[in-house]
Amino acid sequence: MSKTDSTVTDPLSFALTPSTDARAEVEREEILADPGFGKHFTDHMVTIDWSIEAGWHDARVTPYGPLLLDPASSVLHYGQEIFEGLKAYRHADNSIWTFRPEKNAERLQRSAQRLALPELSTPDFVESVRQMIAVDGDWVPSAPETSLYLRPFMIANESFLGVRAAHKVSFYVIASPAGAYFADGVAPVKIWLSTEYSRAGRGGTGAAKCGGNYAASLLPQMQAYENGCAQVLFLDGETGTNVDELGGMNVFFVHGTDTIVTPRLTGSILEGVTRDSIMQLARDRGMTVEEREVTLAEWREGVASGAITEVFACGTAAVVTPIGQLKARDFTVGEPDAPAGAITLSLRQELTDIQYGRLPDRHGWLTRLD
Repeated sequence: MSKTDSTVTDPLSFALTPSTDARAEVEREEILADPGFGKHFTDHMVTIDWSIEAGWHDARVTPYGPLLLDPASSVLHYGQEIFEGLKAYRHADNSIWTFRPEKNAERLQRSAQRLALPELSTPDFVESVRQMIAVDGDWVPSAPETSLYLRPFMIANESFLGVRAAHKVSFYVIASPAGAYFADGVAPVKIWLSTEYSRAGRGGTGAAKCGGNYAASLLPQMQAYENGCAQVLFLDGETGTNVDELGGMNVFFVHGTDTIVTPRLTGSILEGVTRDSIMQLARDRGMTVEEREVTLAEWREGVASGAITEVFACGTAAVVTPIGQLKARDFTVGEPDAPAGAITLSLRQELTDIQYGRLPDRHGWLTRLD
């Protein structure tokens, strides 16, 4: 299977078919007043097609609507699909920006390699997001800590039941307004330790952002809910002793006032954009940042001794989430009413201040979309 070189600079040209059924301003504002997360979608979507003969072609912005898939489409049978998640932020001057979209494009390319899908170039990825904002920019909310969540995804849609990489693929972008993740302030969460299931194994798809990883996490996530926890924590699939990641977030450990530690990327951990950004902000403060194996035993002993002073998770949706307590079937780590740590909160504040334009963008992380 030939792939489109992700370094190709000849840009795609996008055709626009405006929606004739776009929501009225009054209805849109009602939705933006209380959008929730992933419940409402904007009026348009982006589509780019790919074939083994023509490469990427037919880039277009069309009204949001159902996809027409043949029952034999390979994505339905072999799960050949990947996705990304990033946000558009409205700044105080009403301009619209996104955060490190090139990193999302690069991760999508790595996911494509692992799932035997074609790579979309970084410029075309970023332009697809610009095209969404050009037509649906009014959907970016302005209330504090709100955003427009952007969901690019790629599926294999060749009608063929043979077990091989598909020769026809489509890339899409849809968008959904997102409310503040912590409506009543940043609150620590309890997480559930999964000892029965692993998120990924050596040589698997753990480092790719693909639906199968998330589907496999749903049963243990249900167990987390049943035990009063908001998220599930996975250990490594080989030894069952090393901390891997949460169902959809990376995890960090704060040691004292000058060191943060996060599990190293082993091929089974998703390389988070927020994770990378948190590490850079910590280094900017002169903190020591360690990427290494972290055992469950170290977590338990570190909290008990006071060596680990804070634990938090990070990802696109919540940005940074303090972890108050880890629960397992026969033990707990931490206290259920533990307050959010000072370093956790300050890193979260600094990152969101950059995203919303309240602090200078000293690393060039922001890309203007409007």
